Amino acid sequence: MATPPSTYTISDLAREFDLTTRAIRFYEDMGLIQPQREGPGGRNRVYSSRDRTRLKLTLRAKRLGLSLTEARDIIDMYDSPRDTGPQLRKFLTVLADHKRQLEDQLADLMANLDEVKVHEKEARALLAKVEKAGPPDGPSPQG
Repeated sequence: MATPPSTYTISDLAREFDLTTRAIRFYEDMGLIQPQREGPGGRNRVYSSRDRTRLKLTLRAKRLGLSLTEARDIIDMYDSPRDTGPQLRKFLTVLADHKRQLEDQLADLMANLDEVKVHEKEARALLAKVEKAGPPDGPSPQG
């Protein structure tokens, strides 16, 4: 089994996570990842295994619907001991807030779906009535 590399280029991470290099630079601007700079004028970004893990956690947080600020706050907690009370309370607060938002969105979606079902039922009943009545009176389209 091959040992994973200890450093990555921006292209390596873009390819692995199916992201644009612009997206990765944005995550860097947000403070989610912090590559070392090498080469002339520090133009080359060199990402560590830690940066790769933080990027992976960022993408997971995004899939959960967390904001990048919430993601950064949670990910930053993993850089220090995880067994401290304040960190765990903050994590639980962020999760509770996000859960409440998702539940509100779900309730809105369910109400919207119920409304669509009502309109669909009404439209089907009207269509059945129209089709049962037959063609309208008047000249036929053929002549």
